[in-house]
Amino acid sequence: MNRNLRHRLCMGGWMLLLLLPLRLLATEREVPRFSLLTCGPGEEIYSLFGHTALRMQQSDSEVDLVFNYGIFNFHTPHFVLRFALGETDYLLGATEYKRFLAQYAWEGRWVKEQPLQLDSASALRLADLLSENYLPENRMYRYNFFFDNCSTRPRDLIEKALQGRVVYAEPMDEPQEQLTFRTLIHRYSEGSPWSRLGMDLCLGSEADRPISRREAMFIPLLLEQAFAQAHVAGVDGGICPLTKEEQTLLEASECGRGGAWPTPMTCSLMLLVLVAVLTGWEWKRRRWLWGVDALLLTAAGVTGSILAFLVCFSSHPAVSPNWLLLMLHPLHLLAMPWVVWSEIRGRRNGYMQVLSAILIFFILFWSLIPQNIPLSIVPLALCLLLRCSRHVIRFNTKK
Repeated sequence: MNRNLRHRLCMGGWMLLLLLPLRLLATEREVPRFSLLTCGPGEEIYSLFGHTALRMQQSDSEVDLVFNYGIFNFHTPHFVLRFALGETDYLLGATEYKRFLAQYAWEGRWVKEQPLQLDSASALRLADLLSENYLPENRMYRYNFFFDNCSTRPRDLIEKALQGRVVYAEPMDEPQEQLTFRTLIHRYSEGSPWSRLGMDLCLGSEADRPISRREAMFIPLLLEQAFAQAHVAGVDGGICPLTKEEQTLLEASECGRGGAWPTPMTCSLMLLVLVAVLTGWEWKRRRWLWGVDALLLTAAGVTGSILAFLVCFSSHPAVSPNWLLLMLHPLHLLAMPWVVWSEIRGRRNGYMQVLSAILIFFILFWSLIPQNIPLSIVPLALCLLLRCSRHVIRFNTKK
């Protein structure tokens, strides 16, 4: 996926002119050659899972284009809000193969090519489908990370060009217990723990349902693997491999890699130790640090507000229901001034008592919650529980 929309589409005018003769060339029986390009992961969150594109070559006309369904623009008005609501529009872009490869070389990402073994009629149908998709009125589509993205679009187009004759090595539509959206996200975000945590927070229990191998193809690398083992059923009853032997066009490099950062678990444990030390200090000194409660409740409330917004308003799949709202919710923001006022005035606060009971339930039955909760959330829950317990004990033992 690529955010360089302006760079990619600046040549859109002459690229469209290049595409217009394709139909004429097709009528002259020049059959294009197609390849599936799979690109390695990048450092940005939108590139962690790699990328898929289609390469089209025509020797006689010296056409060598890459069709890319991963174009988006950060400068679109209200981009962040639209992305959160699931209303992000992506574009089909077309660029010269050399330009495409140069960009991934600059980013230090590998690129592999799988030449498709299409008969003449299927290759011409695929050329027509791409040409039609690239028309200005057709090139925009409503992006969906799991079900309609840069990986699923080329797959669907190839299957359509082959008129349903693709035969995969394994059953594609049966749910697999070992496959869920969350396990795949974990697998391909191994080196980006903070990005993984952010996605874990936003994804609800729906992300933990078993999915089929076909649904798993939203990951470009899994589409690459499925195509490598797939066959095409011939009209005469025979079969042939869908792709030829894979070729590596670019090797990955380490340029631009950042240094190591503390993991979310490390940071949450450090916060728990700090909160425990401060709580012990104030209990010994009988000086109550209401600012600690204010900061924790504010952070939990802001995070909970984002999660509640996604659950209530976002059309993204798998964000609702989200059981993290038991611990992280907007009520913390509303209750925070009341909690601070009670601490300053030395009065018991019912909100802290109720919250302590909820947190105890959350921690004790954490493993039974029908959602994969990030382990780094537990120390954060303990921080809140420690502050709530301190409040309850203080006023229950107060003479």
